[in-house]
Amino acid sequence: MGLWHVIYEDWQMECCGTPFSVGDEVSWPLLLEDADHVFGGGWHDQLSKVCGPVEDVGGVRVVREETGLTVALGADPDDEEDRRPKPGDRIRSVGLLSVERHGARWPEVRGRVRAVQVLSQAYAETAPGSRTWEPVAGERRLRLVERCAGRFAAGPEEQGRQWRESGVVVTLEVPGTDSWLSHALREARWIPHQGAGPGTETEGLPAAELAGLLEKLSTVTAPPRDRGRPRRRHG
Repeated sequence: MGLWHVIYEDWQMECCGTPFSVGDEVSWPLLLEDADHVFGGGWHDQLSKVCGPVEDVGGVRVVREETGLTVALGADPDDEEDRRPKPGDRIRSVGLLSVERHGARWPEVRGRVRAVQVLSQAYAETAPGSRTWEPVAGERRLRLVERCAGRFAAGPEEQGRQWRESGVVVTLEVPGTDSWLSHALREARWIPHQGAGPGTETEGLPAAELAGLLEKLSTVTAPPRDRGRPRRRHG
């Protein structure tokens, strides 16, 4: 059982999503996005790494991750040409996993929700009085909850800034996979890596205690020594 951070953006949920709670079984199409293109960038603990061969599924490039996860690869909207890896390539890619329910279709990932955190993002006007808003890179908060609602709230506008609930960060436990987050949880629980299979990090943990540990392993501010950690890349 691998643990993966997945971002479910507010507009995706409000448009086509179904509210869910901790402990629910879900099935979602996952997209690996460039972390710099999600709410202005500045991400840290939510990054995921996938390694595996690339396939073409109806025009979508999909990675069959070597530990079992299947995700689509997002294209860079600023590229004038298609720079995605070609079918048959084997890649190592780092980015943010998100739920994507619009456009093309590819195999969904089935798993159990182990934690939900509401993502509050800071926005600023692009110019005074412009009424055009953009996310402020790295200015966000997470709040642990039991359930993802179908609607999200916005705070008051003050001096050209506003905080908005922009979705949730979900910890999804996916059978037959392993991840950076699972590795970090095993370290937090002092479980020796040698001989410890995926899933040992959650064995015997009550749901509330597990959610508390996952909250500590899901921050939104990078320690100074990790400022240079890579965003999504293919190699």
